[in-house]
Amino acid sequence: MKLYVYDHCPFCTRARMAAALRGVATELVYLPNDDEDTPIRLIGAKQLPILQKEDGSHMGESLDIVRHIAAQANTPISETIRPSIQAWAGQVGEYYNQLLFPRSIQLGLPEFATPSAVVYFILKKEASVGTGIAQMLDKTPDLLAQIHRDLHALASQIHSDTLNGSDISMEDIIIFPMLRNLSMVRGIQFPQVVQDYIANMAARSQINTYFDCAV
Repeated sequence: MKLYVYDHCPFCTRARMAAALRGVATELVYLPNDDEDTPIRLIGAKQLPILQKEDGSHMGESLDIVRHIAAQANTPISETIRPSIQAWAGQVGEYYNQLLFPRSIQLGLPEFATPSAVVYFILKKEASVGTGIAQMLDKTPDLLAQIHRDLHALASQIHSDTLNGSDISMEDIIIFPMLRNLSMVRGIQFPQVVQDYIANMAARSQINTYFDCAV
């Protein structure tokens, strides 16, 4: 099987996690961010991740891909998500991309290997947020204060190496990719329990963090 992904995309990280955690071999294919033709040809929309299945057909939607990969391993992933975790993801999701968008393009990631891919990303994200990349960076102090409050709230809900203290669940599939992306923000301070969770899940998922190249 093949996974078409962007490195910075949290939805792509969900699919990568499932493959590693369930021991399902997948070939990663990194697309340039400005490649519209490939995803539209494969699934009719410009979105990733895309999974090329065993029969050569393709599917999108990250959580559907997670479920498919888990089914291939005959090891389903628990669908249970605590309302508090869902609420946390929704709240942080309203603003955290303003920390991430200006930094994603500075990390030397494969999807931004060409100037045209970077320009494409900037124009799309500025239009979606309604704010320029430079203005997003200017908001960093206020956004850091906000994410620090939310990270402390999350810390009380982490029970062990997994969020629920038991087996891998959709909670981990949703939250780890968000935390992993936050590691690209220089100056962010994770509570120790959150830091430990990120390190453990990154190792188990065989997915790098961005601490070493944070901007």
